[in-house]
Amino acid sequence: MYNSKIIGLGKYLPENIVTNDDLSRMMDTSDEWIQERTGIKERRWIKEGTDDSSAVMGAKAAEIAIERSGLTKDDIDFIVFATLSPDMYFPGCGVQIQDMLDMRTVGALDVRNQCSGFVYGISVADQFIKTGMYKNILVIGAEFHSGGLEKSTRGRGVTVIFGDGAGAAVLTREEDKTKGILSTHLHSEGKHAKELVVEGPSIMHWVPEILEANDPDDVSYYPYMNGTFVFKHAVVRFSEAIMEGLKTNNLNKEDIDMLIPHQANLRISQFIQKKFGLSDDQVFNNIQRYGNTTAASIPIALTEAWEQGKIKEGDKVVLVAFGSGFTWGSVIINW
Repeated sequence: MYNSKIIGLGKYLPENIVTNDDLSRMMDTSDEWIQERTGIKERRWIKEGTDDSSAVMGAKAAEIAIERSGLTKDDIDFIVFATLSPDMYFPGCGVQIQDMLDMRTVGALDVRNQCSGFVYGISVADQFIKTGMYKNILVIGAEFHSGGLEKSTRGRGVTVIFGDGAGAAVLTREEDKTKGILSTHLHSEGKHAKELVVEGPSIMHWVPEILEANDPDDVSYYPYMNGTFVFKHAVVRFSEAIMEGLKTNNLNKEDIDMLIPHQANLRISQFIQKKFGLSDDQVFNNIQRYGNTTAASIPIALTEAWEQGKIKEGDKVVLVAFGSGFTWGSVIINW
């Protein structure tokens, strides 16, 4: 058995910045209202007419991660792509990456675990590397939310939160079992699936049916979130997932050098920070600038923290996410 280790990170954000004031011209909201509830000041949305998509942004982030890893695309043995906003209903974005990067005919797996997608993707890659099946795996999280949001007062509770972007990581085999990814922890609770959901289009609620109904009150194809319910569950599950990871590795909360939470809501991150007694230097947040990019949020934040020198060799790094499903999980890393 081996460990897996992250050796390359990359991110990509669309150039188009959408501020809270910009949103206030689309719907009944304000900078103060949004910041008070989410901590978000601005986000990136793909501008109409550009070529960016979940797959395209993922490919751009992946190229940076591969270059930084010191490997080439021909060294990659497997692709894991996490997204809730694929370019097509099928096939998934993983095979698009294989084509866009002109890679060998390696396997490509799509992960549909929304906000927890990157944590699940890292766990899958970690297991493949641990068993020796693959040596180098590319894991991508990418989201194109802005194309599917209801940009009106009715949809503001969700629309103001989400942004577009992509992040990627290259994992490789590490023979020293005290280094790299120490453990991953995954959970789900499907009974709450409809508290954060997009119900259509789906096979049960397909496009022609929606169009034929032509019902202006049909919001099944827009994201729905029971915000208060999700928040209450998130703070509990974040804490549980972190403690589970620490306990598994005989670590204490004082051992955390860097906590990178999924950028769901700044208020959630602040609650967890206070509960664990962590300083501002021990928690990385960038939701203020990018909004919630769900599966892309952790790899984007992880990349930025590393680029800024906030993660050093030997640091204990904790990744944690909670989202639709409900799904949640954590990753404990000895950097």
